Amino acid sequence: MTSDTSPRSNVSQSIGTFVLEGDMFGGTIHTLTLALKVIMLPIERTSTHAPDFRIYSGIVEIGAGWKRTNAEGREYLSVKLDDPALPNPIYASLCHDDETGKLVLLWSRPKAER
Repeated sequence: MTSDTSPRSNVSQSIGTFVLEGDMFGGTIHTLTLALKVIMLPIERTSTHAPDFRIYSGIVEIGAGWKRTNAEGREYLSVKLDDPALPNPIYASLCHDDETGKLVLLWSRPKAER
């Protein structure tokens, strides 16, 4: 993974680490306001736009994940986390980190509109 440090770049930050456990993912999410143990459970899709995973912290559903493939052909999960306590949903990507061999949840702040 590379990052551009120019002022207008979309620099990704790791906000979580995960491991694949059978057909589900288990891990933690850490930000300044969140510290959660979570699991991502696979679900049966009901439509082409339905998620592939539901995300839970304890018994509370906090998000969903969709299987995607990037331009280089690498698979990842596009993740949406949401909770009434958050001002906006968090959009992130769950990717393999080649350096550590783990799965990391990467968040990028959207570029500001000009």
